[in-house]
Amino acid sequence: MAKKIKVKKAPAPFEGKLEELIIQALMEKKGEDIVCIDMKKINHVFFDYFIVCSGNSKPHVETLCDYVQEVTQRQAGIKPSFVEGTENCEWILLDYFNIIVHIFQPEARQFYNLENLWGDADIQRF
Repeated sequence: MAKKIKVKKAPAPFEGKLEELIIQALMEKKGEDIVCIDMKKINHVFFDYFIVCSGNSKPHVETLCDYVQEVTQRQAGIKPSFVEGTENCEWILLDYFNIIVHIFQPEARQFYNLENLWGDADIQRF
């Protein structure tokens, strides 16, 4: 009797917007004060979006970072080209080429105040 072989189906290709997937991942892990800064209308900027959020502690910031990477890899087959700030987790940056994700602890976020720095861009809060 021949043994049946189970064939795994390849996951469906990701058809959504990467920025929405990232925001959803941050929301699922209780990221705080999530904003998406649309940079497309600003001259001389090399990316389309800044996504900014806060975690309430070092472990929370680490979890947010890890989960965003896991979700984007699993659902979109995309890894960040660069990750910085995982040593102290005050401010982690994930570079997805045209999308930059900033995950802050509250004090660092208040100090750098990216929303104010890019205040002439369209900002959407979640």
